[in-house]
Amino acid sequence: MLRVVIDVNVFVSALLRRDSVPAYVLHAWESGLYELVVSAALLHELEPVLGREHIARRIAPDAATDLLAVIRSDATLFDDPPPARHVPSDPDDDYLITLALAAGAPAIVTGDAALLALELDRPRILAPRDFLAVIESMS
Repeated sequence: MLRVVIDVNVFVSALLRRDSVPAYVLHAWESGLYELVVSAALLHELEPVLGREHIARRIAPDAATDLLAVIRSDATLFDDPPPARHVPSDPDDDYLITLALAAGAPAIVTGDAALLALELDRPRILAPRDFLAVIESMS
């Protein structure tokens, strides 16, 4: 099964708009169309972002808690790999690439312009819409 790393911004966008392309990316995971790979670093970034006041007031009260619980129970958890430099313009995103490489995940799904601008052979950096097209072509 295709292993995929999802950037925090996709999770947030999915909660903010339940009928959005990022929400469909999460629905595809919940439907078993790919394996979601996470690490402690990703979860440690996601939880406080979901708790930010400007985000928390725009989502259903239990949505963030429910999402985190589902990710913790159903996603594949990998140990955080040693840090490495991959994203010159945003070193905070380096862990996503090292996680994908360590987990053998051929794709990262993100809305982050700095990541999308990278020209990597592996992992492929895909916008949510492009990732949905990849999934559709596989079925």
